[in-house]
Amino acid sequence: MDDGVLNWVRIDAASSVPPYEQLRLQILDAANDGSLPVGTRLPPVRTLAAQLGLAVNTVARAYRELEQAEVVTTRSRAGTVVAAAGDNGRRRVAEAARVFAETVSANGVDHKEALSIVRAALRQR
Repeated sequence: MDDGVLNWVRIDAASSVPPYEQLRLQILDAANDGSLPVGTRLPPVRTLAAQLGLAVNTVARAYRELEQAEVVTTRSRAGTVVAAAGDNGRRRVAEAARVFAETVSANGVDHKEALSIVRAALRQR
């Protein structure tokens, strides 16, 4: 995981908007505009809380509300990832990408080569 995934998040302590809501809205906006693509793994709650100077419960609440809205999904080993909320086509593509990534790793294929294979497959369409 890239530790800088949410480096752009800013919490305004002087704002009347609660910190969990500021965080939730920034992640939601980024997921909606594609800045956080489907499948992007978000930092663990404790890591992000420390990075932003927030209480763990504040970050946990933002993640929980995003999960309830199906913007993110949390899997025990995979952590919290951006979901393809409400878009079955994107959800299927994200799942296929996850399976592909596992296959690439299991077969020792270099990431650059794997991306080249995908690009070639897309050009054939």
